[in-house]
Amino acid sequence: MTSITSGGGIQVKEDVYYYTDQIVNIGFIGHPNSDTWVLVDAGLPNAAPEIKSVVVDRFGRNSKPAAIILTHAHFDHVGGLYDLIQEWDVPVYAHELELPYLQGEKDYPKPDTNVEGGMLAKMSFLYPNEAIDLGASVQPLPTDQQVPFLDDWKWIHTPGHSPGHVSFYRESDGLLFSGDAVITVRQDSLHKVLLQQAEVNGPPRYFTTDWQAAWDSVRKLAELKPETIISGHGSAMNGEKLSKGLERLVNDFEKLAVPKHGKYVNKNNLH
Repeated sequence: MTSITSGGGIQVKEDVYYYTDQIVNIGFIGHPNSDTWVLVDAGLPNAAPEIKSVVVDRFGRNSKPAAIILTHAHFDHVGGLYDLIQEWDVPVYAHELELPYLQGEKDYPKPDTNVEGGMLAKMSFLYPNEAIDLGASVQPLPTDQQVPFLDDWKWIHTPGHSPGHVSFYRESDGLLFSGDAVITVRQDSLHKVLLQQAEVNGPPRYFTTDWQAAWDSVRKLAELKPETIISGHGSAMNGEKLSKGLERLVNDFEKLAVPKHGKYVNKNNLH
């Protein structure tokens, strides 16, 4: 699986860049050639060599991040993580509710192939759901919502897609790394993923296990009125397309995001 944007990167701000690894985005926060920068998520399995290549181009040879921060621990966001920390020996931060999936204690629920949707949803039985074990390399994000090494950023708990999913927000310019809480492509549709058709969407259906929490998280992010979103899947988005898309998603979440059926769907409890 890949998309037309795979292997390319976009500089959204002078100190914010993201790179697309096939169908998932990896963030880099820090000025080019800076000694202090942070990696956001770690892509698909075997992504480490690609990530290191981007690092060389952006920050210089032998550079490494001050830390790696995770939106969540699904396989397509932690794929290169083990190899990276073996070489870099840097701390990894995630929400405390994600730690069991990062310390080998608990597997995620299996993907829901019963949700209606496109080919990627039907293929989701192939996607790994097993925990990885980073041991003491991973630790919880600070309880005060500060992001390590990034004084002007805060983390926001946005569960639903996973119990400890978080998003990262910088109020000074309204920049939001939304992870998979809000994405800008219809992730269950192979056609839309391949062409990266930009539209504001809820989280990927096949891996989301708590739809009420997912809706609440979308509301929480929309209330921030972000100027720009960099999501886990899809292209960065800003302006009226983003604001109108978020408003529509909040108001019509059940229709636009929630599957009509599936083992994690109980529409009677949604509000």
